[in-house]
Amino acid sequence: MNMEARVGVVVEGGQRALNSAHGAVVDAGARKFLQQQQQQQHEHSSKQGLNPQIGTVQQLLAGGIAGAFSKTCTAPLARLTILFQVQGMQSDLSALSKASIWREASRIINEEGFKAFWKGNLVTIAHRLPYTAVNFYAYERYKSFLQSALCLENQRVKAGADLGVHFVGGGLAGMTAASATYPLDLVRTRLAAQRNTIYYRGIWHAFHTICREEGFFGLYKGLGATLLGVGPSIAISFSVYESLRSYWQLQRPDDSTIMVSLACGSLSGIASSTAMFPVDLVRRRMQLEGAAGRARVYKTGLAGTFRHIIHSEGLRGLYRGILPEYYKVVPGVGIVFMTYETLKMLLSSIPTGY
Repeated sequence: MNMEARVGVVVEGGQRALNSAHGAVVDAGARKFLQQQQQQQHEHSSKQGLNPQIGTVQQLLAGGIAGAFSKTCTAPLARLTILFQVQGMQSDLSALSKASIWREASRIINEEGFKAFWKGNLVTIAHRLPYTAVNFYAYERYKSFLQSALCLENQRVKAGADLGVHFVGGGLAGMTAASATYPLDLVRTRLAAQRNTIYYRGIWHAFHTICREEGFFGLYKGLGATLLGVGPSIAISFSVYESLRSYWQLQRPDDSTIMVSLACGSLSGIASSTAMFPVDLVRRRMQLEGAAGRARVYKTGLAGTFRHIIHSEGLRGLYRGILPEYYKVVPGVGIVFMTYETLKMLLSSIPTGY
């Protein structure tokens, strides 16, 4: 199996697509850097007759754990983002003008306690490994199918179409993984959106309650908005990252590869977040439709939900909560870098018989 493809998919364990479509490639820089590093290590080891590569299972573990650790570290900002995103569903819209990050953070500490910043994070961690595994497996299958369907035997033709194959395969794999693990994402949103009144007492209670009150398909509310955002998120992140990295290396070829990748990865994540945040906000609100026995607010589908928000809250309402989302981009990229590289070194001593 191509190591570059394996690293590219596995490190997407750090991507926020597993619980937000607009952030499909927050760690695009980390992924690209690891691809380059892996290629360099492979070339170096080939000359010396060594094989420092780690196996498929170890890569899945490293990617999944790195992503889970990154999400845990940035969970307070993630919960603030969700709370701001769903504020428009409250009956008292006048209170929205008073909202601020500091005021909401203080309210959480005073009313719910410091641990409440991590509400729903256990579901995120439980979501990480299956999402990474499905994404990894689906990517390899889609890539093989596309290469076969396009008859890429000719090396010159293959080189030209390879970028498109990786892009389309990555998008399809992201949609497949998001669909397969979506109920965990919905439960995470419901748990994180709870304030003082606790309706869902935990993961299994939430699953049981949603199925009982809203039916099995209640676990898939907002899936359409999620799938709608996957392709554009990848396209924006990839194009911004590649453009910035090429320009940077052209202007400053001696700069550290790590710093270039961190900076470009962070900026591509910000660009993707800015462009796709309205889709993510709509998804969150649709996930909370009918939650805790509340009356439905949005009854006209995806397009109708957009119109309702713009009419009642204005265009600014589509970007409610974007500041804490921005704040977690840079640390998220850095933590994925650090954790993945550390785990890769630790796991390299485990036999790779997979």
